[in-house]
Amino acid sequence: MKNRALLDKPVWITFIAAFVICVGLGVAVSATQNAYAQNPTPPPTTEATPTPDANYAGSDKCKVCHEDTHKTWSKTLHSQAFSSPIFQKDWVKQGSTVSCLECHTTGYDEKSGDYNEEGVTCESCHGPLVENHPVNRMPITPDASLCAQCHKTTTDEWRASNHGQAGINCEACHDPHSQAPRAGSVNDLCGTCHKETGSSFTHGTHANSGLECSNCHMAVTSPASFTGGLFATGHTFAVGSEACVSCHQDTVHTRDTIVQLTGEGTGEALSLDDLEKKVQEQEQAIQSLESQSTVRLYTGLMQGAIVGLVIGGVAAWVVSRRIRIVEVEDND
Repeated sequence: MKNRALLDKPVWITFIAAFVICVGLGVAVSATQNAYAQNPTPPPTTEATPTPDANYAGSDKCKVCHEDTHKTWSKTLHSQAFSSPIFQKDWVKQGSTVSCLECHTTGYDEKSGDYNEEGVTCESCHGPLVENHPVNRMPITPDASLCAQCHKTTTDEWRASNHGQAGINCEACHDPHSQAPRAGSVNDLCGTCHKETGSSFTHGTHANSGLECSNCHMAVTSPASFTGGLFATGHTFAVGSEACVSCHQDTVHTRDTIVQLTGEGTGEALSLDDLEKKVQEQEQAIQSLESQSTVRLYTGLMQGAIVGLVIGGVAAWVVSRRIRIVEVEDND
């Protein structure tokens, strides 16, 4: 009997090991699903990166076929990125730093200090002219990483904004060739998505006073001196105190004076009951997400337990059969 008990031990060890492994795998899968639900992996992007020996053709070459686009671009700040008197003046003050040419010229070579063309031209974004174009299409980076090569501060602000979190890229608002908004005005541009903002008291009264969305949501303090172009541009779209002070600097700290508001509000402010209701809705949404996470965890445990019972049972049966064969052979 003692030998029999010793022989049964491998059966239980095999069963328990298989069961624990399957349960662990179930928990790991559920945890992975929760992590993906909270932080989905963004799709891969392809970037157009010029090669060191790239053959830049120049914007005049592009003009032969793309005359209208070239004409539109020639009036933009991109085309004047190097020739602009403002840049030239501030660049000289900075000692004509060659690192500035990486963004203010096209085809800049940091080793030699040479560049192909002044300004931000077609090949700055599309890369050097590809062989056998137009049969072979010119490459382009389909997201904000292209703009971030020069507009780092702006894209950092954008990534921190709700626009960035929602994946609304630069080209959704800006025409890449004209650099103009994709609408007749700033308010029309914002209104393509934010259709209900005019119903609130704050938006209604300011709009009736002739303000645009950008006056408050992109209010920034202009730099007093040249900072290499790396200053805030308001692309977080958050309304800070500087937005209020820019217009209400005489009254913003006056507590004993009732300011007479001008303009007629198009909506009503939320009452305390409405605010409490919104808070309760948010709390319920959070509880729902937590419940879903818990359900995924327990589902993983149950799936792992079921699979573990099946696999553990099969493994234990195989081991027990092997033990019986050994016993028979020993008896013989």
